[in-house]
Amino acid sequence: MRITGFVITLVMLASAMAASLKKETVQAFDRYIRTTEAKLEQQRNSGQFLWVDSSPERVKLARQGQVVIEPLVGKGDTDVPGGLVHDWIGAAFIPGATLQQTLNWVQDYDAHKKAYRPEVLDSRLLSHNGNDYKIYMRVTKKKVITVVLDTEHEVHYGQIDAARAYSKSYSTKIAEVEDPGTSSEKVLPPGEGHGFLWRLDSYWKFQERDGGVYIECQAISLTRSVPAGLGWLVEPIVRQLPRQSLENTLRSTRDAVMARRPKQLTM
Repeated sequence: MRITGFVITLVMLASAMAASLKKETVQAFDRYIRTTEAKLEQQRNSGQFLWVDSSPERVKLARQGQVVIEPLVGKGDTDVPGGLVHDWIGAAFIPGATLQQTLNWVQDYDAHKKAYRPEVLDSRLLSHNGNDYKIYMRVTKKKVITVVLDTEHEVHYGQIDAARAYSKSYSTKIAEVEDPGTSSEKVLPPGEGHGFLWRLDSYWKFQERDGGVYIECQAISLTRSVPAGLGWLVEPIVRQLPRQSLENTLRSTRDAVMARRPKQLTM
């Protein structure tokens, strides 16, 4: 009886954890993205480029080697019908790097699976046309439970001048993988599964100055909402992972670019 009761509990838990992406949730996320891009356009027109420059303390911390992370709105997430929109921004400084060295690294998508482990399990370039890239990544999200996702993204790069560049990345497919790496591996339809990541759009900025390169990323993601009674299990995943993922990405990018810098000759 105890075993039967435990099995029933697991089945009920698995059922409660399932989440399906709804049309109204996608529409709310798309509205959020349109508002965000309008704000970014206003910033560019006003002459403001880096977020970190709006606070001398942020610049100081970045120059000291810290990764500066803050929620862009409230505590980092906004309720929408059927989900949560997470909006975090962060910055880091890469001493001794140039803008071209930095762009060479971030555009080397086949190498990302090495630099961004353990979160990125696999990565590869699907196509490249001028400033436009299509990429694939298999990522894992681990917090209480582990979820593996197959993702595809379209990335566009632009350069403002010799010292400043930017990129926009839009997720075009995010699909949960059941039993990854086994003979029974199965990729679920996008929008089905646990709902720990449904969308991920990111906006990067790069500026060479002060003897190095400042890198910034605003990451906006869409996840399921927190179901009643399962907050202890779901909340740490959907509310904490977006921040941690952005921090790890910025730190790994900085470290990878620094590792690729040409060695300085000493006499």
